[in-house]
Amino acid sequence: MQKPGSGFDRIMATVSHSNPDMWGPLNEYDERVQTRQLREDEHQRGIVQSLQDLHDMLKDYHAPGVVHPSIESLKPSSRSIFGALFHSKPPKRRTRLPPNLPKGLYMFGDVGSGKTMLMDMFYDTLPHNITSKTRIHFHNFMQDVHKRLHAMKMEHGTDMDAVQYVAADIAEKGSVLCFDEFQCTDVADAMILRSLLEALMSHGVVLVTTSNRHPNDLYKNGIQRESFIPCINLLKTSLRVLNLDSTTDYRKIPRPPSGVYHHPLDKAAITHADRWFRFFGDFENEPPHAATQQVWGRKIEIPKASGSAAMFKFDELIGRATGAADYLELMRSYHAFVVTGVPGMTHRERDLARRFITFIDAVYESRAKLVLTTAVPLFQLFMSPDEVDDALDGGRKTGSVKHAEDHEGVDDVMRQMMDDLGMSMNMLKNSSLFSGDEERFAFSRALSRLSEMGSQEWVERGLGMEHRGGLNEKEGWQRVRSRWREDSM
Repeated sequence: MQKPGSGFDRIMATVSHSNPDMWGPLNEYDERVQTRQLREDEHQRGIVQSLQDLHDMLKDYHAPGVVHPSIESLKPSSRSIFGALFHSKPPKRRTRLPPNLPKGLYMFGDVGSGKTMLMDMFYDTLPHNITSKTRIHFHNFMQDVHKRLHAMKMEHGTDMDAVQYVAADIAEKGSVLCFDEFQCTDVADAMILRSLLEALMSHGVVLVTTSNRHPNDLYKNGIQRESFIPCINLLKTSLRVLNLDSTTDYRKIPRPPSGVYHHPLDKAAITHADRWFRFFGDFENEPPHAATQQVWGRKIEIPKASGSAAMFKFDELIGRATGAADYLELMRSYHAFVVTGVPGMTHRERDLARRFITFIDAVYESRAKLVLTTAVPLFQLFMSPDEVDDALDGGRKTGSVKHAEDHEGVDDVMRQMMDDLGMSMNMLKNSSLFSGDEERFAFSRALSRLSEMGSQEWVERGLGMEHRGGLNEKEGWQRVRSRWREDSM
């Protein structure tokens, strides 16, 4: 029988690599601009800066050794007939990613947006410590994955998790895996993609991909699409999603390519916060400066302000003795807030969490913009994975957790809490971390509001984006904000 990996090895562009000059994507971009191969473009430069951020993080990255699972470990444990009939399926285990794994990139845009050129810049300038790298068209990649899965099952039987074995094989080929034209059009791909990508990352593989579609638009109207949603959530959480299509406001300033929330607190988080602060602020007419606000005879210090945007570190805003009156006064003066260094707040930081939720409510109710850099994904801000595990156990014992939820991975449950207020409340009722229904509702509502404030509709409303009406749209929204200020006096 043909060795499972042989066809795969032929089609994968895995090469040994050395870049002794430490030439990065920004160096390459600057040279092409200077030699007039490219025209200077502020939006495209922002994308290249994101590539450079990942390049810089990879300089210090050393992937863990791949631990190959045994064939026996991937087969279900044998049980008696009685046990098979009455023993419930155990909850899914949480796949843990290496703590030092750099966050990869998912770059999407229309034809002509420069996807191939940008991938070339990144792939060809990888730092010298990345000694092997792989680049492949995603369709070819999935074809060969299915061939390998078929070969494994022919040899070892169908009752095994062959995806984990194949993922380990691929991870051994290189620590950086680049996909051209990521897409999902086949139900067979949809059913395995999430576990395949998660397994690759668990072995320390950094993923970088291009696509024509935002993750939310992948496999639209596909068979059993609901089973593909966890893969979409994984892509949005574990990769930095960048929009290559330039959109500008009435000032002709391009909107940053990423969403308004970023985790973890890596080098890219600094770029993320600075870029959004520049976009929401007015650096040309009002360069960044410190400012103060008066609230009932007390001063609120704003470390950085520009135009109608304010920027704080979490400790400067939430770590101090601030409250609803302070936040309300800030909302009257600013319409955009950039808060950096937000930690995960478990049961030990409940006071900080309550204060932060009060701030979130003030931002939401004033229809302001919110940019965050966080240590953990948003769905882990107020409950750690272990705390959600405990809540799931409580729900199983009381019968309040639905059967479907009972068998989902903990991370999937936590992601769904962001978008489903009813589910979030149900989960929190099974947790002993909250003192009553009112507090549970406040925490659930905060997750829901963060999700809404991260949407494109919320972020772009009132900014005078050209595709939404330009300056007229901005002036109309300013009138709405003015009425809110009058009502809140």
